[in-house]
Amino acid sequence: EVHIVESGGDLVQAGGSLRLSCVVSGFTFDDYAIGWFRQAPGNEREGVACISRSDGSPYCADSVKGRFTISRDNAKNTVDLQMNSLKPEDTGVYYCAAADGIYVSILEYDYKYWGQGTQVTVSP
Repeated sequence: EVHIVESGGDLVQAGGSLRLSCVVSGFTFDDYAIGWFRQAPGNEREGVACISRSDGSPYCADSVKGRFTISRDNAKNTVDLQMNSLKPEDTGVYYCAAADGIYVSILEYDYKYWGQGTQVTVSP
């Protein structure tokens, strides 16, 4: 029933920008907090950014603060992640996830529904 689809991943040189999009269907979108997570081979999956249900208050991990911006459009059931000043360490599969019953969280265990991911590769 719940369907989450990410898009926008690509190969980009360090210092460049990408915009990822997450389209969500199958539930009342503005009742869910949305998070972006990433995972590279050999690395643990980590939280990148999240945005609250309802009013869309954004939060970012320290590693991307000042470079990434998360936003949501409840009318379109979408969440975007604007990524600027990309670094090779940003490389990974980026996942969009939805959390039910909380206002906002960047903790992986709070998220029940996950997309399939989109690949971001940042070359030196």
